[in-house]
Amino acid sequence: METFENDFFAERETLFVEVILPLSLAKNYTYRIPFDLNDQVAIGKRVVVQFGKHKIYAALISGISKKSPTAYEAKYIIDIIDSEPVVTPMQLKFWTWMTNYYMCNEGDVMTAALPASLKLASETILMLSDDFSDEIVLTEKEEIIISTLKKQQKLTVNDVSKLLGQKTIYPIINNLLEKDLILVAEEVVQKYKPLLKSFVLLNDFYKDQENLKQLFNVLERAPKQLDVLLAYLKLEKSNLPIAKEQLLEESNCGPAVLKALIDKEIFVIMKRPVSRLAVNDEAFSINFKLNEHQEKALLKINDHFKEKDVVLLHGVTASGKTQVYIKLIEEIIQHTDGQVLFLLPEIALTTQIVERIKRYFGNAIGVYHSKFNNSERVEIWNKVRTGTFKVILGARSAVFLPFQNLKLIVVDEEHEPSYKQYDPAPRYQARDASIYLAHLHQAKVILGSATPSLESYYNALQGKYGLVEMKERFGGVQLPDQKVVSISEETKRKTMVSYFSSVLIKGIDLALSKKEQIVLFQNRRGYATILICATCGYTPKCVNCDVSLTYHKSSGKLHCHYCGYQQSSVNICPACGSVHVEQKGFGTERIEEELKLLYPDVSIARLDMDSTRTKNGLQQILNDFQEKKTDILIGTQMVAKGLDFDNLNLIGVINADTLLGYPDFRAYERSYQLLAQVAGRAGRRADQGSVCIQTYDAGNRIIKQVVENDYEGMYNDEIAEREKFLYPPFSRMIFLYIKHKDSHVLDHAALTLANILKAKFGKRVLGPEQPLVSRVRNLYIKQIIIKADKHTAIQKVKDALRETLTQFNATKEFKGVFMQIDVDPY
Repeated sequence: METFENDFFAERETLFVEVILPLSLAKNYTYRIPFDLNDQVAIGKRVVVQFGKHKIYAALISGISKKSPTAYEAKYIIDIIDSEPVVTPMQLKFWTWMTNYYMCNEGDVMTAALPASLKLASETILMLSDDFSDEIVLTEKEEIIISTLKKQQKLTVNDVSKLLGQKTIYPIINNLLEKDLILVAEEVVQKYKPLLKSFVLLNDFYKDQENLKQLFNVLERAPKQLDVLLAYLKLEKSNLPIAKEQLLEESNCGPAVLKALIDKEIFVIMKRPVSRLAVNDEAFSINFKLNEHQEKALLKINDHFKEKDVVLLHGVTASGKTQVYIKLIEEIIQHTDGQVLFLLPEIALTTQIVERIKRYFGNAIGVYHSKFNNSERVEIWNKVRTGTFKVILGARSAVFLPFQNLKLIVVDEEHEPSYKQYDPAPRYQARDASIYLAHLHQAKVILGSATPSLESYYNALQGKYGLVEMKERFGGVQLPDQKVVSISEETKRKTMVSYFSSVLIKGIDLALSKKEQIVLFQNRRGYATILICATCGYTPKCVNCDVSLTYHKSSGKLHCHYCGYQQSSVNICPACGSVHVEQKGFGTERIEEELKLLYPDVSIARLDMDSTRTKNGLQQILNDFQEKKTDILIGTQMVAKGLDFDNLNLIGVINADTLLGYPDFRAYERSYQLLAQVAGRAGRRADQGSVCIQTYDAGNRIIKQVVENDYEGMYNDEIAEREKFLYPPFSRMIFLYIKHKDSHVLDHAALTLANILKAKFGKRVLGPEQPLVSRVRNLYIKQIIIKADKHTAIQKVKDALRETLTQFNATKEFKGVFMQIDVDPY
């Protein structure tokens, strides 16, 4: 009896859980577990909790204890959602590191890490009131809502919006609430639903041979139905489930014939969950050999891995780095049964590299990026957690996946700014985060680039990373022949044709005559950079931001590239009434239009943010270029990022000065990287490619270094400047952005905060000052920079900064001031 009582009371111990809510909260909350759910509690599971008066969220258990919180009384959780944890303990360690390093909150990391379908928030549910009366007069739209509720019983606000085909539905809902016709309830809705597919099964009765023979006799009078039965029996031999569509295709019959067999109970339809992800049944095989330079690189990488966890692979463009990666991945999968994360800076890169790598790894590979819908992301998440996927190709958010046995991380094009998340928090750098992730899993990291970031190259030269170099292109192909053309000289000689120099026009003509393809690079999208009144100098500006609007001819409107604001184009100056409104500057849209006038019979496409907004838009543009349906591709930075086309032999840089003149200490480094990467797309197979760089500043040292392929020269010049002025890698930087809708309040707040910080950190604090764009989305912005040298304990700086900001935010005077922290803002 005594033992039974002890067991009973042990089961009824009061447990408390610390949970992470998908909100930006400085501290995690503690909730109480009802006794009957004690045995279901586990770290990494989601629980339904009430937070605030009405809101219900799915929170994530990050800790379990028997101690109740002292500051408040813990509420009970409502329910436990998962039977198995959706997040691993290793992921939670990674989240904690990211919270501390990037000075954000764990809720921010949770929001960034989990697919939307795993982040449940309360959805407003509308139901008919118990006191509902038919006598009340309704408008047409109110009648639609009420009649639908009579049939469906419940509707979410989203459902109502779709039902009425409009977004402004709150006034209508409010009217119905005031008339006491509907009730509002808060209810958690599980967003992820498996994709169900119809499969066909033969009735068990006809599995008996005698019964099947009789069925054949009966169906002789219905030949179409007999065809379906024969098709089923043929497909059945594969021992795989037979999908409804597959059976109809095999039998060449319509759905009505199959329905007749189902009505006769000869076939049964079963709905089963299937994967939303594309299935590729290619066998896993590596069927290529590395050349001598690749073999040497592979041996050196493996030698470095004996002593170092991170290796930088510095290989010129088209040196065959991807094949080296594939061999490394193959070794991991075959000898350790581990998982590999292959990071790419942009979705643009995944399109080509996925196709290439899938040839070798078949179904063992998964792809994870923002163009997948939420349900597809959940499936990938689960397949990584269960170890089904051995190789994951993904953009920066793939670092958050629930790896079980991670052995290698490949960061391709490691210099790319796209690895940095700028908004919202956490403002992490995926390259740096992946190094810590690998440390947690005791895995190795390979950073690959033809133009490494100065920090990575510095770390390699200092011996912190291993360094392996590949200085020859695969197959002995020469680096492209690069010509620099002075726009000002060509303008003087009147040899410029629109935005194209005579050298570039000759190059385009030659490439087209040889049936070769061309890429033109312009680092501006849109049609005209600005509109300006020639009489008074007026320029249309965004109403929400301190920037000029860009004219897009495709929409006929002026666009803000910061907040998305649009307005009709201006033909008459609103300031002085002049009709002399001119277009200045040019983007990819304008280049496309001018080129179509010069080459009306040539197929021309554009690759930029505007032309790739749809899920498959980007893939379609790249596929057309790959299949030689497009002759000339005009693009922004997207064309520079690792794309590989066998028939591309000419690259034209329309105006290199838009890169070089940017006011940032990284401008020259970034310019070199971008120009070298763009140039590297040319002549990657047999012939030497050619590159034409148009610029007003032909003598600029960066352009000379790009033409000479002198990365070391660029590195030495830049690193000397960085050391002199104490910029990374010789210092660590933290940017503080202070924002407020009132510029006077902001000025006072920024100055007060800067003085407090200067009292603590002295000369390490710079500012406050206005950033390049000083107002975005109606918020004025000031910037404070904390620059700590290598000898400063950066964690102590962060701890003191966090404490200072907490006290500052608690000051009533600055209650409406919004603060944004960016650690390592590059």
